[in-house]
Amino acid sequence: MDKLCCYVLLLLSFLCFHLDLSWSLNTGCNQAVNSGGSPDPDKLEYHMGPVLASPLKLYIIWYGNWNQTHQDTIRDFLSSFSSPAPRPSVADWWSTVRLYTDQTGSNVTDSITLSGELGSTGTAIPCRFKYPKRFRHGYATGTAECNIAGEFFDTKLSHGPRLNRMSIQAVIKNAVTSQPKPLPLDPRNGYYLVLTSADIMVDEFCRAVCAFHYFTFPATVGVIVPYAWVGYSGTQCPGMCAYPFAWPMGVPPPPGGNGGSTVMRPPNGDIGVDGMISVIAHELAESATNPLVNAWYAGNNPTAPGEIADLCLGVYGSGGGGAYVGQVSTDAAGNGYNLNGIKGRRFMVQWVWDLVKKRCFGPNAKD
Repeated sequence: MDKLCCYVLLLLSFLCFHLDLSWSLNTGCNQAVNSGGSPDPDKLEYHMGPVLASPLKLYIIWYGNWNQTHQDTIRDFLSSFSSPAPRPSVADWWSTVRLYTDQTGSNVTDSITLSGELGSTGTAIPCRFKYPKRFRHGYATGTAECNIAGEFFDTKLSHGPRLNRMSIQAVIKNAVTSQPKPLPLDPRNGYYLVLTSADIMVDEFCRAVCAFHYFTFPATVGVIVPYAWVGYSGTQCPGMCAYPFAWPMGVPPPPGGNGGSTVMRPPNGDIGVDGMISVIAHELAESATNPLVNAWYAGNNPTAPGEIADLCLGVYGSGGGGAYVGQVSTDAAGNGYNLNGIKGRRFMVQWVWDLVKKRCFGPNAKD
């Protein structure tokens, strides 16, 4: 549910980062990281709660002053979940998440779409498209692929430049009530993704967490809806939240492999946003399989669950574990990636626990 900022997953002498954080912030360095991840995957169980089985509409709240190039990268990643791309694709990666079911036998949804863009005053913002001559399905006219469920730009910082857990829910409340045209409050299909920019401070960010997912409180937002917060770490703590594209200060990367003596280069040119992509995927996978913290998780404490992405932290390819990401691809410029997305995009996304194979798995697996 909560994720420690130490996404680096290093098994180094005299340095240990525990990668699952309980709601009460109980942390420790007593769980080894390996190809199976942490905590114990043998304890992954279904606790009878719902999964996100209905078609999912993503509502993005951009909080702060965002770089448009970074926004475009994130949009293209999110649009890749339900769009075709060369294998191994983002949609292929999501198929592992779809293996999880609820007590009715319903699988996690395969329909994830974005929805309309709104400014902080509720003003509609036109969809923007790139490369109109290279892609089909409406890019030439700018219409057919404009399936954006909702984006809200909170550039006026409705709750100031520093947020905490409760004020993040208040940010969602502001987005669904701002006039003249708020984001829809969508308890049936909505998923709210709060993304904070480099100039926003969030309590515990970089010290204790890179991101978290939970559900809103009716007293704050009006209804229960699943949501996640993810922060941009590119300037605040890339060595903590942008693994494997950055390493903690003073800690040399291990020799050899994809993370060898030279830190892996990001496929979209920015360590912060490329690191953020994997964290977003991590939270989406866990929200889909454990939205109300009573479905799929390992351990006996639902306030500190070991969820399906926690079990595979730091694993991006076959053989991954410890300080080694596994076998991944590199492009002509030497940038690392393991998934393909729309518009020729490439991404690096951690694996999740495969319920059938009983191991960490991704579509770029060699076995």
